[in-house]
Amino acid sequence: MGKYDHLLAPVTLAKTQFRNRIFCAPVGLEYYPSDNLHPGDDFIAFFERKAQGGAATVCVGSAVADESRSAVGPTIRADDPLALNPLSRLATNISRHGAVADIELQHCGPNSYYSAMGLGNEIYGAVDCVNGMGMEVKAMPEEVILETIEKFGDAAQTAKFCGFGMVTIHAGHGWLFNQFMGPQNNRTDIWGGSMENRMRFVNAICDNIKKKCGRAFPVVVRMSGTEIMPEGYDIDYGVEIAKHLDGHCDLINVSVGAHEAPPYVFVTTHPSMFLDEGCNVEYAAAVKKVVTQSKVSAVGALSDPEYMEEIIASGKADVVYLARQMMADPDLPLKIQSGKDDEVRRCLRCFECFSGGMNKKFHRCAINPEIGYERELRWQEPGVRYPKKILVVGGGPAGMEAALTAEERGHEVILCEKSGELGGALRCEKYVPFKQKTQNYLDLQAHLIEKRGIECHLNTEVTPEYARSVGADVILVAAGAGPLKPPIKGIDGPNVMSAEYAYLHADEVGGRAIILGGGLSGIELAIYLAQLGKKAAILEMANALNFGENVLHAMAAGHELETLGVEVITSTMALEINDEGVIGRYVGDEYSPAPKCETIVKGGLNTVINAAPKITVQEVGAEQLYSADTVIYALGQVPNSGLLEQLKPCAPMVVSIGDCTVPRNILAATETAYSVVRDLGRY
Repeated sequence: MGKYDHLLAPVTLAKTQFRNRIFCAPVGLEYYPSDNLHPGDDFIAFFERKAQGGAATVCVGSAVADESRSAVGPTIRADDPLALNPLSRLATNISRHGAVADIELQHCGPNSYYSAMGLGNEIYGAVDCVNGMGMEVKAMPEEVILETIEKFGDAAQTAKFCGFGMVTIHAGHGWLFNQFMGPQNNRTDIWGGSMENRMRFVNAICDNIKKKCGRAFPVVVRMSGTEIMPEGYDIDYGVEIAKHLDGHCDLINVSVGAHEAPPYVFVTTHPSMFLDEGCNVEYAAAVKKVVTQSKVSAVGALSDPEYMEEIIASGKADVVYLARQMMADPDLPLKIQSGKDDEVRRCLRCFECFSGGMNKKFHRCAINPEIGYERELRWQEPGVRYPKKILVVGGGPAGMEAALTAEERGHEVILCEKSGELGGALRCEKYVPFKQKTQNYLDLQAHLIEKRGIECHLNTEVTPEYARSVGADVILVAAGAGPLKPPIKGIDGPNVMSAEYAYLHADEVGGRAIILGGGLSGIELAIYLAQLGKKAAILEMANALNFGENVLHAMAAGHELETLGVEVITSTMALEINDEGVIGRYVGDEYSPAPKCETIVKGGLNTVINAAPKITVQEVGAEQLYSADTVIYALGQVPNSGLLEQLKPCAPMVVSIGDCTVPRNILAATETAYSVVRDLGRY
């Protein structure tokens, strides 16, 4: 038997055979070419790239069957006659690669903010309620329910006409159908009250689609196995939902959670790095045990092909759905079929993709620089006109990506790293449980460098003399950055250390630690130390923590801080460190960033975490001792820019990439390295 025989085995839904059990989960995009919300070339290329990688189906997410009442935001429409051409192009560009094109139809019910505020229409819920914007929403009347059933059937028929081979009904995550199916639906008509009545709406939609598209046309229903919050339903109720769906649809996609819920729910629906691999699979397995006609799929935090194989082989699910993983590596199916599973890039669950889409309407991936540029890259050949001899200085994320991209394009590459291992500064997090995905990625890049035969010299510091001896045409300086050490009295004391040192030597951190700096490095270090049982506190000069632009990781990290009891001290400057701890001065808003302008607030996602108001606890200028056994500074990075000037005379072209230019993150490092190298060799 092969290593992935179960995962790669075909599966049949209705009368359609799918080439394997790896399905691309629905993903919604926010970038369109015009106000008509039709998919443009970038939109189409994003989904086509997944089909090129060998997935069995590619699902286009967040389409609406009735824009007038169901849209949470501007999104792709399946109820617009003018959309037939672009929808047909989208479906064809997916299916021509052998994948089945799927489209998700959703109705956001009382959360249809765009339909209400953008279009001025009345919106409805399953019952009378108040939505997340404070709007009073009425229960959907029966005539609108019946109209909605027809609209979903029409939208599915339109999708089939345009070339989609399957439709997905989004009945989870707190949207309209989830509300109808849930225990809060206490309507007294035939659309609520009893379990049979609560299920009547979504089952009628499935039956109407089968009527209009034929019994052979596959229908998927996405449901929440549990809403994972105290006021929501549990898996036992979710199993009852699945029992009533059984046979009405061909595949039950078991997710979890609900929107308009506490942040920890959202980052479990879309699992954060703090959760285990496949953390939601158990709910699919529970559903699988009770259904007899429909097949069942698992989704959430799946990146390990061996684990996916075990899910299918053990009968926990019939299919696995991948979302962010298929951005990290769209070629995962082809790689495991070709015996190259050791080359699969595994999703970090860092939320760069998701948050970028929410904030800037631009999806990118921290470890796959293709994402966001699929249209310009999909047909480009890797070769170059004038191959170069390239010396890459530094083996961190930027240096490794540069070396691999250069080798792939036909250049001669020499990679030098002054330490004894590849991976750069991120190796300081090698013992952190929720950072193992990052370590696995660094291991993969190092493995590929060895596998492709790239000349690599560890424990080698590149001096001007060494650089000249290489005789390179191009030197790429990826020397990284070092920790900023603040000029605070007592900073060199025996009870003080950098964040990098604390990560590697957590056993030397005392029982109570204060971390200077409320950026992401300090936040994640506090979480790690708290997980180890230490009392951790964060001292930050601004009036709020700085989670960066990644609002979804902010949700997850903020929840961890709260759960672990990490103390957060804001608007406080460290004046002095002594044997007892840190003397801090309350500075109010003096060092706080300016509020975001209206354009950014309206154009992105502003969460309760990164928009939390400050809490004034002292008078400005008041000083206080914050006791600590250990003080750790995590105040940012200083670029190692000096090497660039030293090496400038050593080659015709010398370029800096990564953190030695401006310290940022993995996304910026890999994206810049990839793009800079692709520009080489044209002349």
